Amino acid sequence: MRSAPFTRPTLVAAVELLEQHSQARFNQMVLRLGLEDEISSSTSLSVANKCALLGRIVVQRAETVLDTLEGSMTLGEAVIRQAAQLAQQDPTHALQTAFARGLARDGYVLTWDDYGRNASIRAALPGEIQLPQTDDEVHQLLKSFSFTIPLGHLDQAVEAHTRGDWAACNSQLRTFLESLFDDIARNVRPQEAAGRPSSENRRALLADIGFLAVDRNEWTQDGKNYVNGLFKMLHTEGSHPGLSDEDHSTFRLHVVLVTARTFLRRLAYGQ
Repeated sequence: MRSAPFTRPTLVAAVELLEQHSQARFNQMVLRLGLEDEISSSTSLSVANKCALLGRIVVQRAETVLDTLEGSMTLGEAVIRQAAQLAQQDPTHALQTAFARGLARDGYVLTWDDYGRNASIRAALPGEIQLPQTDDEVHQLLKSFSFTIPLGHLDQAVEAHTRGDWAACNSQLRTFLESLFDDIARNVRPQEAAGRPSSENRRALLADIGFLAVDRNEWTQDGKNYVNGLFKMLHTEGSHPGLSDEDHSTFRLHVVLVTARTFLRRLAYGQ
């Protein structure tokens, strides 16, 4: 399915879902994963404790490649596939919900057959977006520039998304993007940025010096541009019950990460 590992929260959620296995089925899964020397098959060890051991192994060795009946794949993906087999179409199931949210952040969704059984995983976004890699790159670039305030807001947004607090996630995403442009302006034009009284003024400064491209409609004087449009979308909270709110919050997370990567790359490499 993919060469890079799933993110740590998704892997942890998958392992927690596997606690629903019986002792016999859990031991069979351990055997398929090639971990029988590290996780005992003894029934004196509870499935919960075996899951704890499995979780530590998976987060440390998620990229280890295994040979399975479905072909070669990483240990992380194999565990994700095992968890998917236990997935149910039950929005009240806490472990199931956490697993589905993790997959959504990684750019994947669960789908079921026509009978509502036999879950499988499919990409929710085009593969070239590579969202987990994007998230990792954004974090690394933020740290390299010591952009601690945007980094803190991004981490809070992801944490809010993980616990299903969509309003908090949406709010943190907008604050993250605003503080990111502020820090970029202070990085490239520290004295001029200090003289700009608002975040929008500092974004206008980035356009004045050519960091934001007018010819690509990243910024225009009439306000009808990509950056302003994105902020207007992020500013709307709205009241969307149920799945639509989760979908839109996840959509915002995806768009903001890809946008942040674009401008951080431009700052770092002139791209």
